[in-house]
Amino acid sequence: MKNFLILLLVLFLFVSCKEEVVKQPAKLIEKDKMVDIMYDLSLLEAMKYQHQQKLDSTETDPTKFILKKYKIDSLQFAENNKYYAADYENYKELFDEVGKRLAKNQRDTDSIVTLEEKKAKKAAKDKKDKPKAATPKDSVKKPGNKINIDSIRRQMIINRKNSK
Repeated sequence: MKNFLILLLVLFLFVSCKEEVVKQPAKLIEKDKMVDIMYDLSLLEAMKYQHQQKLDSTETDPTKFILKKYKIDSLQFAENNKYYAADYENYKELFDEVGKRLAKNQRDTDSIVTLEEKKAKKAAKDKKDKPKAATPKDSVKKPGNKINIDSIRRQMIINRKNSK
């Protein structure tokens, strides 16, 4: 009887371990595509906390935009997310891949910002070190004939003589 109970218990454990916790969805999203979706959603979540006003002003739901981009609906995404989450190791690998892509994006962004800062510092230094050139003369000439009071008086005298 003991052997029968042990055999039954082992058989029960064997059968229960073989059954999947969550069944595979009808429209399974490939792992690579799921990584892309999770990456985009992570970026949008970060943007939501960094630039809340910009996202609010667009009056669109970023999650809906991402789902539309990948041509899936929210139910399909939820089912696939649940399916991948049921297998902890694969789900962890999925998020590790997303983390690697986010870290690479961060490094790329940091390097671009560093280059831009170096360019700005160099331009400021060049501008500071560059001697000021003589200001070019205006192309419009200033009137050369200044009104001279003596010339006005002279003209008045000439006009008086002519009028006599």
